[in-house]
Amino acid sequence: MNKVRQALAEAHRREWAFVLAATVRVAGNLDVAEECVQDAFVAALATWTERGVPGNPGAWLTTTARNRALDVRRREQSLRRKLPLLVGTDPAPDPADGEEAGMIPDDRLRLVFTCCHPALAREAQVALTLRLVCGLTTSEIARAFLVSEPTMAARITRAKHKIAAARIPYRVPPAHELPDRLDAVLTVVHLLYTTGHTAPQGQALVRADLVERALDLARMLHTVMPDEREVRGLLALLLLTDARRATRTDAGGRLLLLEEQDRSRWDQQAIVQGRELVRTALRPSRPGRFALQAAIAAVHAEAPSYAETDWREVLALYNVLLAVWPSPVVALNRAVAIAVVEGPAPGLAALDAIADDPRLAAYPYLAATRADLLRRLGRTQDAAHAYQAALSLTANTAERDFLAQRLAEVTDPSGS
Repeated sequence: MNKVRQALAEAHRREWAFVLAATVRVAGNLDVAEECVQDAFVAALATWTERGVPGNPGAWLTTTARNRALDVRRREQSLRRKLPLLVGTDPAPDPADGEEAGMIPDDRLRLVFTCCHPALAREAQVALTLRLVCGLTTSEIARAFLVSEPTMAARITRAKHKIAAARIPYRVPPAHELPDRLDAVLTVVHLLYTTGHTAPQGQALVRADLVERALDLARMLHTVMPDEREVRGLLALLLLTDARRATRTDAGGRLLLLEEQDRSRWDQQAIVQGRELVRTALRPSRPGRFALQAAIAAVHAEAPSYAETDWREVLALYNVLLAVWPSPVVALNRAVAIAVVEGPAPGLAALDAIADDPRLAAYPYLAATRADLLRRLGRTQDAAHAYQAALSLTANTAERDFLAQRLAEVTDPSGS
């Protein structure tokens, strides 16, 4: 039984997006597709326990879910034939039909564009896509949006009800509609990557399955829309950031700060590709938020060492980014750059300016950054309180171990 449960958990992490996206093409309805996929996982528990785990769990789950969706459609079509006066619309067309079907070559990316429908509010588009397509939990999505879990659960429920009420079909959007949905799609892929880059909870710092899924989607977007500068910017950002993945922890899983990482082990091929994408994404003028974030990542990637990083350029880029995208997280990162360039006191002042922003109330990196600056200023008692606050908001084991170590250092500097 344990082997089956482990196989199901792994299949959910790696195959959910594939199974759901393939099932929606048959069901033509997100709610129905999700129910069929959930039924498939329930069926797998019983069948795999009796017959063993199949060689290709994802294919088994996809076939089972699609067959259930076909059964649902057949029942609906039968009902329409028998009760025509009660049905006001024709059956949904097969979403595999139509000229646009071939424009987006992957079911997962197609479903991302479908969920990012303009009839939904922007945050609802992104949250729903992260839940349905990317398989993130409601708590993980809430953390990404800096809101409570009940608030996010309500948003997702409202979005699904909106889709049902408005009868929004699963359909590839026409080519002229793709640019209008692009920013939401890019946001989804970026949030998916950041959730995998530093897992909200668990033993490992990185969830490689989410990171790889985001990179796949970013590459597909670049293939489909190569002339979109923000698509190039997003792919560059992900490549340049992920180039450091192997060096972010030591052999024992201990978190390593940027200044501690072995830069000779960074993925140079990804850095070269990312730098070229940044160069084209920044020109000719008015770069977007993903291109600017990629430019910051490129400055770090190009520096021979932490000490040789051009932090003044990093700060200048954050100033531009904050004007383009006035996010509290960007303001927090800018405060870090100020602390490096001008010293911890100006950095702390910049941090205090955003400390009361309610969107950062449950954001652990605000408390962690404040603790570090207070530690550097020698205010150990205040730093200890800030480290304790950060620990209370952090569930990832690698991050908790790091914070606990720093707390111990400021609580007992002698190490006794």
